[in-house]
Amino acid sequence: MSATNMIIGFIIMSSVYCGANYYIARKLYQWLALIFSRINAKIYIGACAFIFLLTVFGFIRAFLPIPLIIKNALGWFYAYYTGVFLYLLMYFVIADFLILFGSLVKIIPNPVSLRVRFYAGLTVILLTFATIIYGAYNANKINNVFYNIRLKENVLSSELKIVLISDLHLGAINSEKRLEIMVQNINRLNPDIVCVAGDIFNDDFDAINNPDKAINILKNISAKYGVYGILGNHDGGKTLKKMMNFLESSNIKLLNDESVIIDDRFILIGRLDSKPIGGFGEMNRKKFAEIILNENAEIPIIVMDHNPANIGEYGNEISLILAGHTHKGQIFPGNLFTKIMFVVDYGHYRKNAESPNVIVTSGVSTWGMPMRVGTNNEIVSIILR
Repeated sequence: MSATNMIIGFIIMSSVYCGANYYIARKLYQWLALIFSRINAKIYIGACAFIFLLTVFGFIRAFLPIPLIIKNALGWFYAYYTGVFLYLLMYFVIADFLILFGSLVKIIPNPVSLRVRFYAGLTVILLTFATIIYGAYNANKINNVFYNIRLKENVLSSELKIVLISDLHLGAINSEKRLEIMVQNINRLNPDIVCVAGDIFNDDFDAINNPDKAINILKNISAKYGVYGILGNHDGGKTLKKMMNFLESSNIKLLNDESVIIDDRFILIGRLDSKPIGGFGEMNRKKFAEIILNENAEIPIIVMDHNPANIGEYGNEISLILAGHTHKGQIFPGNLFTKIMFVVDYGHYRKNAESPNVIVTSGVSTWGMPMRVGTNNEIVSIILR
């Protein structure tokens, strides 16, 4: 993408964002004016401008020369504000459409009464805060999801239990609070192997509040063949070396476009992400043919590839592909967009009887907004037979 296109795209996105904020602020002012007839417009505009500036500073906080505690506070505010912004926008648009439609079909009197506008605004506000509270509550839970997959006959000597997690986003809001519960849940599943399918970090290693504590928690994961991971699109950038040292200290073995034969039972291949934010230094994603050149076709081949958009690279020589990245949209209506964007955005998928099995997880944590609406954090248990 050229610099000109990037600038044009930024201007368009900024204009849309500013316009949406103006729309929300105006709708809230009109509703408040129904309750407080003497509301001071100048004070209201000043308060809205201050909130808007906080969101801007929250967005660019990583580039600001300010103390970490202030950066974290701005990040917290920006994360929750984004959820409030999205649902206020969605519910106000729906309310305006319903009022317009109702007036056109004469269900609602025209001109629309102040009573209708008051209750419409009140409904929007109550729905928004109910959604945000539920989303924040749901984001603190972790579900267990189970799949049973039968492979071709005689390729697997005995049952294999894989636990798949993805998208920990360490450094994001509330990401470290669930680590201990996550490890306890994994160990209760008694896995043969644990696969971590990328986005272990949230762009910046230094955003993690207590790396040493996180390392000690992750080291407690127990699996017969150990823990293997790959780098996702948020696992690159200027703190990549710190990230890799962290994973090594946590006993998570990284596969950077590499393969490993495990107990002569199966082959595990880990791919570098295809579109890393900030890059992986001198490492670049290889063509798959360069990795699988000398692999044993008599035992199952399992591939970890963070982004399910890449599943078309793999043929019938692969038994199972493990992916994450999509979060299943994380908050409604995000799942509607991920369904359009990906052949498979969540769950078990197989194109036909000769194609690889694909498992896409919604992730074990959240990115951006610390909320889950219509989706869940999850740990995936897969039984291969």
